[in-house]
Amino acid sequence: MGVRTAWIGLGVMGYPMAGYLVSKGGHDVVVYNRTAAKAEKWVAEHGGSHALTPKQAAEGADFVFACVGNDDDLRSVTTGPDGAFQSMKDGAVFVDHTTASADVARELQAAAAAQGIGFVDAPVSGGQAGAENGALTVMCGGEQADYDRSEDLIGCFSKSCRLLGGPGAGQLAKMCNQIAIAGLVQGLSEAIHFGKNAGLDMEAVVDVISKGAAGSWQMENRYKTMIAGEFEFGFAVDWMRKDLGICLGEARNNKSHLPVAALVDQFYSRVQAMGGGRWDTSSLIALLDKDK
Repeated sequence: MGVRTAWIGLGVMGYPMAGYLVSKGGHDVVVYNRTAAKAEKWVAEHGGSHALTPKQAAEGADFVFACVGNDDDLRSVTTGPDGAFQSMKDGAVFVDHTTASADVARELQAAAAAQGIGFVDAPVSGGQAGAENGALTVMCGGEQADYDRSEDLIGCFSKSCRLLGGPGAGQLAKMCNQIAIAGLVQGLSEAIHFGKNAGLDMEAVVDVISKGAAGSWQMENRYKTMIAGEFEFGFAVDWMRKDLGICLGEARNNKSHLPVAALVDQFYSRVQAMGGGRWDTSSLIALLDKDK
């Protein structure tokens, strides 16, 4: 039998993720979205009900999930006047899928613990396609008991889920993910740009090199659209810059050196200046082709 669940935030990720709690998990879900029309559409498609505030959505829920924009959005839907923490019952667990800072994860975990509720920071990787296919990778931080209770529900929309440490560890792991991706996309952009200028059939080249040490998810899933100069797929540049800003801020705190991530962040700022803020992250190649 399903458990009573609330979901806050029905963007391109949250909308299908919440749907899997119903279609795969069989759970009773109450949704909240800042734009009520989106919540109404979700209910028409999946059933359940929608609430007017996060506080209302969370009333009586055993688990409350969120996937919103940034630290300030997250604080608003948790500890704000109409936030979920205002009505969550003792023993309930808040699972946050927002990509946010480790600091806000620790802050909210402490606030939750003071109220007798659990908190798991659980950012995801896999993009819109991963969310729509229920095949996300989820990186978690928090207390073991809270994670153990949440794991089956997270499994409704993920292919891999793991607790990586205490509060904030999930967000730190997501930073590692974004740092690695930034360098990969720049390297792939340079390889395709170089090969095209050299007169090579880059689809044939990538078909070969993707089977060797150069292969990556980015290569397999983005090379064709990069060659074609099409960037309307996947994770947006604006979102990546937000994430890299979080990475670079944390690096200053823990004295890490991220020269490639910092450089790629500058490149993405140039993509934004070209009007490509909503292009996907593979649009780094547009800078190289533009400067040819």
